[in-house]
Amino acid sequence: MNNMIEVDKVGEIENGAMKEIAVGRREILLAMVDNQYYATDNRCPHMGGKLSHGKLEGTVVTCPKHNSQFDLKNGEVVRWLKGSGILSTVGKALKSPRKITTYNVNVQDDKILIEV
Repeated sequence: MNNMIEVDKVGEIENGAMKEIAVGRREILLAMVDNQYYATDNRCPHMGGKLSHGKLEGTVVTCPKHNSQFDLKNGEVVRWLKGSGILSTVGKALKSPRKITTYNVNVQDDKILIEV
């Protein structure tokens, strides 16, 4: 059975912002977009870039390493790597696109909880 874990307090993250949260051994990306909270794995499945160090546009986060993009709503790949040429082709061949894990988020009183 999954557990709800408190990861932050309401008001500790601004709208349009994201941050890294440690939950046990997991690195979680917590973001708030249009007053809705989202939680996903913080590491890009391509080469482990910290998504919390990337760019957030709406609900799409861009990895700071190779510009892969993921939708925080469902973890789906929006773009797998960026660019063209031999290096991009090899990179895409070595690691096929994989979505990121998302976590259910609930707000109770002033607590932000995720289901792990």
